[in-house]
This record gives sequence, C-alpha cells and structure tokens, in this order.
Amino acid sequence: MKAAAVLPIATIALTACSGGQDVPADALVIYNAQHKSVGEMWGKAFTKATGIKVVLRNGKDFELANQLVEEGAGSRADVFLTENSPAISVVERAGLFTPVDAATLEQVPERYSTTSGNWIGIAARSTAFVYNKDKIQPDALPKSILDLAKPEWKGRWGAAPGGADFQAIVSAVLELEGAAATKQWLAGMKANFTEYSNNIATMKAVNEGESDGGIIYHYYWYRDQAENKQDSGNTALHFFGTQTAQDPGAFVSLSGGGVLKGSKNADKAQQFLKYITGAEGQKALADSAEFEYSVGSDVSSNPALKPLDELESPIVDPSKLNGQTVITLMTDAGLI
Repeated sequence: MKAAAVLPIATIALTACSGGQDVPADALVIYNAQHKSVGEMWGKAFTKATGIKVVLRNGKDFELANQLVEEGAGSRADVFLTENSPAISVVERAGLFTPVDAATLEQVPERYSTTSGNWIGIAARSTAFVYNKDKIQPDALPKSILDLAKPEWKGRWGAAPGGADFQAIVSAVLELEGAAATKQWLAGMKANFTEYSNNIATMKAVNEGESDGGIIYHYYWYRDQAENKQDSGNTALHFFGTQTAQDPGAFVSLSGGGVLKGSKNADKAQQFLKYITGAEGQKALADSAEFEYSVGSDVSSNPALKPLDELESPIVDPSKLNGQTVITLMTDAGLI
C-alpha cells in the first residue's frame, strides 16, 4: 500500500483502508463508483495538471454510498463519484456533502446536474432498447418503456434488474409515473421479461436471437460497435424519447460528483470537480473509449453518439430519484 505515496494514482481496496491507514494525508481520496477506467483517467490527468496525488477506492454505486453513510463524518473520503444519481442522492440525504463551488456548477447545465448544488453532473448515459433486427421491424418497436409490461411482450425482452443501472431507470419510472404505476409496471415486467446478469449479457442475448430486445444503457452498444460488433452486429438501438414525450424509457442517468463535508482536503476536492467538469476533463471523457456523454463546459460528446439534445429525455430532478424506494418496490415484485 505504500506505493500510493509515490505513484501518481493508486487503486486501494476498501477494506484495507477504511480508516485511512497508509494514505498520505495530502492525497485526494476518491470513492469511485464510476467506471474504473474513467476514474483512473481523470485522476491521472488531474495529478499531471496540478501535482496533487489521487487515491481511488473503486466500488459499486450503492456499496460506496452506504459505506459513506456508515463512515459518516469520520470517512477519509474527499470526493464521491457515481455511475448513477440515485446513489449520490443517498449520500446527499444523509447530509454528508458540502456545496459545490458556484464557478464549478456554472460549467454544467442545470438539466444535467442538480438543483440542490450539493453535487454536480460529471457524465451521462441514456436508456435504450436494443433489438434484434431480424426479430423486430422498426414499425413494431415499443413506443414506450411502459409497453413492455403488456401481454404482447411476454417472453420477448430482457434486462438486468440486479444492477444499479436498471434500478436507476426504475427510479425515473417512479418519479415520472408514481408508485402505483411503477408497481404495476414491475409486475408486468416480472411476468414478461428474461433476467440477465448485466447489460452486456442482455445485449448478447438479443444479438443471438435469444431475446427480441432488451433494456440497456447506450454506451454498451456503441462500444461493441466500435470494436468488432461481436455482441451487437445483429442489433440496433431504439431511443424511446423519439416516440413518446416525457417517457421514462428516454431517461438520461447522470453520473455525479460531490465533495464530502468531512474532507480534510476540501480545496483540492473542489479543484478536482472543477477539473473533471471543465473543458479538459470533459474532452478526455469524450475522447475515451467509454462512449459516455459529456455534460460540461460545452464539450461535444463522441461524434458516433446520437446527440444528447436529440434524445428528448424527460425532465427529472436527479436529487429526487429515490433508490431506496425503488429497491423496496423491486424486491416486493420479486425482481431482486
């Protein structure tokens, strides 16, 4: 673990450093639930630009969010980065963030951030329906994600309900449609869908014709298309927002970043958020192989992507997305 003192960025196991042991006092500790590659990319670039050491603790959205709540004011974390906003809302509701600097908030449009100012959007990903082109013709695609609960879709689609990605999508259904409609939709989903382990397995099953279609985030498809099309060559993407206004199936999920109130390196933590939402940090994201959407500093996303402003995504305040209620509803429906 002492290597963290000499390397520009280090990845440290959560269990080994939960109390901050072996981490240099002046190092910026980031609890990173974003993709490991994205966290490392930003960490290395920030260190190169500022000379500030960065230590990453990688984990999953709710795993890290719950750990931060458990650690409370005694956490060694300076910054929390997520894949999806429901997890960062858990930490916000616990009162563990300090407000993001105003100049940093100005770098990201409010639609792709939060109205509270306690955290900021750092990247985005769109919900999409991947479908097998031999199984479904474009004029027969579902107009709304809610249609997938109807009897005509029984046995024809798949998803990975155990992951934070899909749970974030359900949080949008809850916010836009209400608890009763969400409960009904989840019951229809349980009756109709095939469960897969993750987004890639879902897409692969669609590609092989095992399922007609599936719910995934957009970037899995674009990544595979950019590589060898092994798991997506027989498929296409459908974006629900082009069919139905304010459809939860067009939900754009935000990755968020926030500075912990108990940070001993608050100035450095604020610098980090400003850097990754600034032109250089967002350009690095756009140029990466991740195919996530850039949201800050007017930086264009990867040109291969359908433009973010053409997705017709519903307007949702990410601070209101309730991951804990979603988990309860999905558990009651027998989905997780």
